[in-house]
Amino acid sequence: MRQDLYKLIEGNEDMQKFLRVQPFWYRKLSRRPHLISKMETEAKFYFEKSIPHRVSKFSEGVQMASMMVHMFQAMNAQQ
Repeated sequence: MRQDLYKLIEGNEDMQKFLRVQPFWYRKLSRRPHLISKMETEAKFYFEKSIPHRVSKFSEGVQMASMMVHMFQAMNAQQ
């Protein structure tokens, strides 16, 4: 593997973990180093750090907070 790719991967903990989980990327990057951006994208999806994943996590948090507020309001209304 090229040294510049190795240093890039070494500097990113998620990419290191992804490379250990998906070792075929070693071979792929050795033969086609321009695929590093594709590997980064796949690593983001694997660790659920892509924009759609972040939006869904945020909306789940908002829904949970809304449910808690409604529950507290219902408890206060009973008293």
